[in-house]
Amino acid sequence: MEGRILQLISALRASGVRVSLAESAEAFSAVDIMGIINREDFRLSLRTTLIKNASDLPIFDKLRQNLAQLMSGEPLSKEQLEQLARMVGLNNIDDLNYQKWMAQRMERALAFPEVREALKQLMDQLREMGMDGKRLQQLRGQLQERMQALQKQLENFAGQRIAENLSQRTPFDRVDNLMNRSFQNLTEEEKRLLMHEVKRLAAALRTRIALRQKRAKSGNLDAKATIRANLKHHGIPLELRHRSKVKKPRIIVLCDVSTSMRFCSELMLSFIFALQGQVRKTYAFAFINHLEYISEDFNGKDGNAAIASILRRMPAGSYNTDLGWSLNNFCDDYLDTVNGQSTLIVVGDGRNNYNDPRIDLFRDISRRASRTLWLSPEAPELWGTGDSDMPAYAALCDSVLRVSNLNELTTAIDRLMIA
Repeated sequence: MEGRILQLISALRASGVRVSLAESAEAFSAVDIMGIINREDFRLSLRTTLIKNASDLPIFDKLRQNLAQLMSGEPLSKEQLEQLARMVGLNNIDDLNYQKWMAQRMERALAFPEVREALKQLMDQLREMGMDGKRLQQLRGQLQERMQALQKQLENFAGQRIAENLSQRTPFDRVDNLMNRSFQNLTEEEKRLLMHEVKRLAAALRTRIALRQKRAKSGNLDAKATIRANLKHHGIPLELRHRSKVKKPRIIVLCDVSTSMRFCSELMLSFIFALQGQVRKTYAFAFINHLEYISEDFNGKDGNAAIASILRRMPAGSYNTDLGWSLNNFCDDYLDTVNGQSTLIVVGDGRNNYNDPRIDLFRDISRRASRTLWLSPEAPELWGTGDSDMPAYAALCDSVLRVSNLNELTTAIDRLMIA
């Protein structure tokens, strides 16, 4: 039992929860007093002594459940598998090439990286406590076997679900069905279909936004200006005056063009180029591990050629996404583009590959803008897992909009075009 408690403490630390030596000792003392016969008393003893901030409670509950299941060798239930399928978008996948990748996404949702780190720390602690090397090796082997069994269960489930999805697929998917399919689940052919669809959607948006701007053009009645203008009419208000009300937004957009975000950002840039007539000024940037100013690429007439040029210049690869360093580039060279009339938009998943997220810089940029919007394809349930810094970024935004498919992206762009 002491080993399991140490394992839980290691997992909490690996997940970013601060647990001091004194709090660890308190946990053992509480268990000695409360005992382990009553499972709820045992859980509350650990939670009360190890968790000091309410925001860390979900991490505690999730890790304790996952670690307990791993230690017991119990497979995931049907309900747990279905919940994971909904969380990672498995129910929309109909390509068996994505089987292992979807299994890895489910592993991430179950905090497997944190569990692995916890197991490593547990082995180190047990070795320091003097556990026999043979027994330690045996324990390590058992835990690895159980983790591999869970991984195999996830991979088999992913394959089975994809096969079920394939059996229900019609020979020709309609574009309106693709509109609601996750970007991550699209084939290259389907992506090409949606790129053509963007032109039609952009034209419809342009018409709707222009009409909205025309209706709001006059602004509110300006009483003082109306009185002054009608002095020649002896004060009779024959000529009404309105306050100027600019409706076209001024946009600063930062697009993550790394592998996981590439297609979403490509669509976003296509919309931005197509809607230039409804925008007062656009400052567009792309980043992976550094920031590049790309607005000048759109000075020509062919938006598709401009986007293709940007993506060739910033190829997706094995190098790590580093938004923190990109924010540093922005503050060094482009901070003066942001003012009180600007709408700041970030298109990204908030994952930094464990690099410094530079929340301080994002806070400074956000404060200078009139509003800050973040467009992310990931479900909120995945925020904060693994290398995700999304919770910290989200706290500094006016809105975070889910854009996992073209339908959601179109809705988000229509919303951000309201000044």
